[in-house]
Amino acid sequence: MFFLSLKNYWVALPDFSMSHVLLRIPLAIVFIQQGLSKFPVDASMGAAFGLSYLVWWFVCFGEVAAGIGLLVGAMATLPRVREIPVLAELGDFVTRFSGITMCCVVTGVIWVVIKPDDLVQFILNDNLHLFLWVGGLYFGLRGNWAVAIQKQHRL
Repeated sequence: MFFLSLKNYWVALPDFSMSHVLLRIPLAIVFIQQGLSKFPVDASMGAAFGLSYLVWWFVCFGEVAAGIGLLVGAMATLPRVREIPVLAELGDFVTRFSGITMCCVVTGVIWVVIKPDDLVQFILNDNLHLFLWVGGLYFGLRGNWAVAIQKQHRL
């Protein structure tokens, strides 16, 4: 009896399919802000971290582009937009690529700048970079999964 009422409870809850936006917006803001704070791209700033100009350029533009990509990917999940042929799939690709880019940038920050001695201490003490890395990993692996599932159910 209890399980039946619990099942009815879950069925009665509304579905907020845009909840991924609540995670995308702050993640994108942090990446865009961090990327823009490095402009204009200067080789001496990269050299201070032991990075070549090319790597530093990719870091600066990658942060901004990944943040913007997350927001663009979110727009591809809007109900009327995702019905346009190929846009839902393109949005999924942009979201996944942005997430993987975020993971790459944050991994570089962790290895080059933070250089933690212990994984446990890093997890316990550096919440910002852990959140940024896990957030990037989430979108890199999941993409616009809700849109893909909705399209699959219609086929």
